[in-house]
Amino acid sequence: MESSYDLTLVNARLVSMTPNDQGYQVSSPKTLQIKSGKIVAISNSEAVSASPLKPEEQSKVVYNCKGKLVTPGLIDCHTHLIFAGNRSNEFEMRLKGVPYTEIAKQGGGILSTVHATRNATVDQLTELAVPRLTGLMQTGVTSVEVKSGYGLTLKDEIKMLRSAKALEHHAHIKVETTLLAAHAVPPEFKDNADRYIDLVCQEIIPLVAEENLASSVDVFCESIGFNLEQTEKVFQAAKQNGLHVKGHTEQLSNLGGSALTAHYSGLSVDHIEFLDSSGVEALASSNTVATLLPGAFYFLRETQLPPIELLRKHNVPMAIATDFNPGTSPFADLTMMMNMGCTLFGLTPEEALRGVTCHAAQALGHSTTRGQIKTGFDADLAIWDIPHPADLSYQVGVPRLATRIVDGVLCLGGEQS
Repeated sequence: MESSYDLTLVNARLVSMTPNDQGYQVSSPKTLQIKSGKIVAISNSEAVSASPLKPEEQSKVVYNCKGKLVTPGLIDCHTHLIFAGNRSNEFEMRLKGVPYTEIAKQGGGILSTVHATRNATVDQLTELAVPRLTGLMQTGVTSVEVKSGYGLTLKDEIKMLRSAKALEHHAHIKVETTLLAAHAVPPEFKDNADRYIDLVCQEIIPLVAEENLASSVDVFCESIGFNLEQTEKVFQAAKQNGLHVKGHTEQLSNLGGSALTAHYSGLSVDHIEFLDSSGVEALASSNTVATLLPGAFYFLRETQLPPIELLRKHNVPMAIATDFNPGTSPFADLTMMMNMGCTLFGLTPEEALRGVTCHAAQALGHSTTRGQIKTGFDADLAIWDIPHPADLSYQVGVPRLATRIVDGVLCLGGEQS
């Protein structure tokens, strides 16, 4: 007789992260039944044990969780995993008192990453990113967003996106790609940012959309990036080509980029340390996610805190991400970001867990399929050897992950079980 299910989890204590008050509560032992990559049934373990068929007769694979906690697979909704080069020397220089302007004059800063990335092949970029991705997976990540933005030419932005998509062939993980060609003004256009934005809008975005290389377009809207008018041009081009928009906004100053992103129904605005009340209200009206990036806040020793209380007051969903990048947040551990979100920004452990599950899913446009343990949702799960979900924000560095499940397949790290 053919098995009814591909995978059955028994004796699983669920932390479902559904929107109701029970979403953060640990359930009694449950049985999850999975078929074709989806959760198709959730029941009490006692009910399954009373069935005429044993679990092993109903399912191709049975995994006994032995009372371990099961959460949705964690989602890192903002990373820059694809790049070449190394900037640890700049880190050391800064700590010795060398100003960033001097580092840039010596060929450092973002343009050093751009130079190294342009000189790397697709395969080389993917190979460099795999260890970074492995670090994330070892902390329970099952979905990751990867941005371009270190190529800054048509050829090199496309190369980065292809490299990011290739990661799914090297590890059991879901990769969401975002075009961030408007990350910095490339050296070839240093005196004419408007002309570069025309290139982004007229050539890069249409080709990315045509080849289905990204689902979203992002812009660094900031005094050292691109102004509101330039950002709006990029958003209009993205929408015309059927792509979502996102914004790197209000990190260093308040230009109004978050409100602009919300006006274009953006999926998320990220960083947002200088976000004001009118910006928060705009997010609330558009249901745009506020993505917090505590790793960059920590690494840059910033002091301007994001407006957590305002976001709470207006019920704006808050996501948390690593912002993994070579210059300002070289951290491949999403649970460490949960800890930083709590200790630096004052989030509760529940807010932190929602920030890397249901709210992170919303920030990627997947609120109806990922980030919750619910029938009909993707079978992307993390199984933890911990007594309480708060442990995920509490401890850092202690191995706690028993296994991951991606699309209904048991795996640990990047390997299928």
